[in-house]
Amino acid sequence: MRCSVIVCAWFALASGVVAAQPAVRVDTSQLKGPRTLEEQTRVAAIRDYLESWQSMNEALEQNRAGLLGADFVGAARDKLAKAIGEQVRAGVRTRYRDRAHDIQIVFYSPEGLSIELLDRVDYDLQVIDHDKPVATVPANARFIVVLTPSEVRWRVRIMQAISPN
Repeated sequence: MRCSVIVCAWFALASGVVAAQPAVRVDTSQLKGPRTLEEQTRVAAIRDYLESWQSMNEALEQNRAGLLGADFVGAARDKLAKAIGEQVRAGVRTRYRDRAHDIQIVFYSPEGLSIELLDRVDYDLQVIDHDKPVATVPANARFIVVLTPSEVRWRVRIMQAISPN
């Protein structure tokens, strides 16, 4: 039996299969570097970066650092794995739901081996203590992010919160 796109989309939404997607704005007007950022590369980097937020949420919510491997490497992976370890010791979990990203791509390396971006993120942070939600807080943060390519995708190498100014 075939199902129309509208009916399938309605069913997915009604059954909770599709999570709400964050609003995303991408600005390349401040891009520096001698290399041209091709549209296909820009789209892939942003797609993979946004997917990294999903895997970060799953890893922090389930307290499973192994879920970070496909999207995070280096310092970013190490910091998140450490945070998960601290959560486990405290008996808490956290849930992030990113609502909006205002992304500015600021640098593309000459060799094509890194993309630097600034991201102002609006998200909800929920703390869960021993399987009981304790608090949900709306938050706004700015991050400096460095993405590096791997075999098939862009991965987050650095994800550092910066002052909101």
